[in-house]
Amino acid sequence: MRTLFGPLWRQPLVTTMVVLSVLGVGMIYSAGVLEVSSSVTQGLWMRQAVFLGVSIAGLLIVSRIPLRWFRWAALPAYVLGVGVLGVTLVAGTGVGTAEGISSFLSVGGFRFQPAEAAKITTALALAALLAKREEPPTYLRDILTPAALVGLPLVLVLLQPDLGTALAFVGIFFAVIFWAGTPWPLILFAASPGLGLILAFSLRVWAIYIVLLAVGLYLYRFRLYLVESVSVVLTNVAAGAIAQPLWNSLAGYQRNRLLVFLDPELDPRNAGWQLIQSKVAVGSGGLFGKGFTMGTQKRLAFLPEQHTDFIFSVVGEEFGFVGTSVFLILFGYLFFRMIGMAETAGHSFAGLFIFGILGIWLTHVFINVGMTVGVVPVTGIPLPFISYGGSFLLMSWLAAGAVVAVATDES
Repeated sequence: MRTLFGPLWRQPLVTTMVVLSVLGVGMIYSAGVLEVSSSVTQGLWMRQAVFLGVSIAGLLIVSRIPLRWFRWAALPAYVLGVGVLGVTLVAGTGVGTAEGISSFLSVGGFRFQPAEAAKITTALALAALLAKREEPPTYLRDILTPAALVGLPLVLVLLQPDLGTALAFVGIFFAVIFWAGTPWPLILFAASPGLGLILAFSLRVWAIYIVLLAVGLYLYRFRLYLVESVSVVLTNVAAGAIAQPLWNSLAGYQRNRLLVFLDPELDPRNAGWQLIQSKVAVGSGGLFGKGFTMGTQKRLAFLPEQHTDFIFSVVGEEFGFVGTSVFLILFGYLFFRMIGMAETAGHSFAGLFIFGILGIWLTHVFINVGMTVGVVPVTGIPLPFISYGGSFLLMSWLAAGAVVAVATDES
């Protein structure tokens, strides 16, 4: 028996998504209001509105699918998603500002980004895998298979190369294993190689980090096998060892993006331009902003990628601190509702899948908002429901339909 919380449109999750999506269409319209002639952003808001209509129809269909169908389709959908990602490496093309990234496929004149669907199928497969366990992961070996399952599509996306989208798969992994009941120390140990890679920019900092890691492993020694503790240390040492060769292998523009994150003035007219203009736009908004469509940086086309990656900068310039707070509160409420749905779900698979989707959206929001104000490096990742992008909007709404379906199915 399926018991709905109420009519679909009364569900807070769906209502919040509608509000965010409509606001997104409005912000895309504003992004196209310029003082200078430009054909890039003209009419994009109408396309986004059409995609929104299609996306809502998709939610209505997907939300009626029984939970058992999702569990049955999890593995085949994952295999298909990984396969299409492999095809994308060979036949994929770039689009617009992402011309150098082979992340889009074109079928029958319709262009889409397979990685967006692969996120959902990976969340499904990971939820199905961990739902079979009778007990939460206790040892690092217990999360090796989940890590490999997520790692395969992640590597394929990195090869495109698309770092921003790849980070969403990291979000899926840690969100799902957290909800599966993995102890916090194990989660931190699993994340430690990535942290070690980042901290390797300074030998002194990295050495202090390794000492602290060793102390942590010693304090947690009764909950880990010796081989697991040794493996954690070795992977961190390996991460530190490859840091310099990895840095040297990066293209010049990729190194510049990381350098200007630390100091945008190192290259103010090239790599640092995006961050500088974004921070100027957000800061100039003040408390209440300059008004809808009235953003100066935006109207003069100083703000880069203002309809996609940096659309939150438009929000900050035109609606100020109050407006950006409203947007962030809406996202916070969306995540709060998803946590509640995961807690009340009648099956562990449902809760795990909901947290997988939560991990995707939370990663996108954190990185997108963070890069507009200089908290994280610029990676090129859209803001859910707000940034322009048909395939991303459609997949977000289909994911929401699946969330509603599994959360309200008590069979």
